[in-house]
Order: sequence, then structure tokens, then C-alpha cells
Amino acid sequence: MGSILKPKIPPLPPVQPAPEPPKAEVSAEEKEAIAQEQAAVERRRKGRQSTILTTPLGIQEDEESQLETLLGK
Repeated sequence: MGSILKPKIPPLPPVQPAPEPPKAEVSAEEKEAIAQEQAAVERRRKGRQSTILTTPLGIQEDEESQLETLLGK
């Protein structure tokens, strides 16, 4: 009785293999340009993160590097 209400699903077409990418020779100059471009992207992605000197726990400094206050601590 359950087969009356369910439509029949057609079979899926076979999967075609992906074509192989063309193998092109990359010169040393092109490799250098690609490396420079990737380095620039990494610098831009990093942004101002490298300038932040605090952590979620606050400023993390050694006791030696702290300046003496007027109260003598």
C-alpha cells in the first residue's frame, strides 16, 4: 500500500571524471612574482593584529619592565 503514494525516482546519471588540468611550465620569474603576491596577501590579512600588545587577560609584562610609580611600587 505504501508504494502507491511514493513516486518512482529515476536513476542518477553516471559521474564523469574531472578533466586533468593543463600542465604549464612556470618560469622562475613567475614563481617569484607569485611568492611576492602571497606574502603581500599574508601581510594584509594580518593587519593590525601584530600591534596589539594585550591578551584577553590584560597586559602581560614582566615586573622588571614596569615603571616605578609615585607611590614607590
